[in-house]
Amino acid sequence: MRQLITQDTIQHYNNPRVLPGAPIGERQRAILSQEAMRAARDEVRTWPGYAPTPLVALSGLAKACDVARLDYKDEARRFGLNSFKALGGAYAVLRLLKEHLPPDVTSADLLAGRYREEESRITVCCATDGNHGRSVAWGAQQFGARCVIYLHATVSQGREDAITRFGAEVRRIPGNYDDSVRQAAADAEANGWFVVSDTSYPGYMTVPRDVMQGYTVMVDEAVQQLPKPPTHCFVQGGVGGLAAAVLAQLWEAYGPDRPRVIVVEPDRAACLYESARAGRPIAVHGDLDTLMAGLACGEVSLLAWEVLEDGIDDFITVTDEAAVEAMKLLAAGIDGDSPLVAGESAVAGLVGLLIARQQTALSEALGLDADSRILLIGSEGATDEEVYRELVGRPSAEVEAEARNHA
Repeated sequence: MRQLITQDTIQHYNNPRVLPGAPIGERQRAILSQEAMRAARDEVRTWPGYAPTPLVALSGLAKACDVARLDYKDEARRFGLNSFKALGGAYAVLRLLKEHLPPDVTSADLLAGRYREEESRITVCCATDGNHGRSVAWGAQQFGARCVIYLHATVSQGREDAITRFGAEVRRIPGNYDDSVRQAAADAEANGWFVVSDTSYPGYMTVPRDVMQGYTVMVDEAVQQLPKPPTHCFVQGGVGGLAAAVLAQLWEAYGPDRPRVIVVEPDRAACLYESARAGRPIAVHGDLDTLMAGLACGEVSLLAWEVLEDGIDDFITVTDEAAVEAMKLLAAGIDGDSPLVAGESAVAGLVGLLIARQQTALSEALGLDADSRILLIGSEGATDEEVYRELVGRPSAEVEAEARNHA
């Protein structure tokens, strides 16, 4: 295949705990079930502005990297929040509110503002790299909760502004994402607030399960949109919640014939890769300074790991530099493909695919060939316009205008 991205150093770990052809296990179903997915889907479909996000067939890029088909689930416009995270945080906020309010209070009541007495308002909080906090803040605004969001030192001002737009109070803390998670948990305990986190830890499992269950709605959409089952899915890492939702829903949809699922992470924040190698959840330390901000996570979600441990086939790490190249590739459109706005955390899966196709040994290890059908999760658009313009070299609006002209 032709070289689309600078040849890059890549780390690959094949998971020996996966049994090829095995059906989804009760361990996974105990966390993410089809019944719970349908409940989430039925709920989310009632929200104002809901519509399935597009699945974009990238035939030019597929031909360029010598695979049979390449489909990109484009989350750049989900509920106007520009990220798949809109499905998770907001759904978990709603579930939490309904648990603590009188049983006769419905989702419609909350959306219509019929239950917003100030003296009974519940406060929700979380730590975020940007997208999850935006979803929680939006959900709190939609359903009538007070919201406090914790941002660590390297989260951009643009992402902070996007959160405050939904009425949330933002608190900046020193350190990295995992430091902000600990601060949010401590303040919530001291003040009687409720943490709506996308990562789980001992004693905190219910809300992260709801967050992941919200994500499965996106995967169910993709399954309904795909003309043929994919043979491979490359998905971003982070704390593992997105990867767990993708794996579980694809496993449920296709059974033992599910696609090979490959997790891709920044090499500067590869907690899933390192945990897979160790055979148990472990933390990676340091400042986790990757420009893929939504993936700058050093600690695995324990609940997600229960799904991932013996289900994810491969773990790969990639560099920031390669991610920027992939953003530019999508913005330009390849060989007749429509231009796409993809944020820096949306392209890790694409980077993993492109580098694998440029390395014969890695392609063989992943079972990739000219007959492969690839699903990519385009998990975000331009969630920070200034960052996007700096990395791609032009504003997202210009790329979107070219896409409209292309159509």
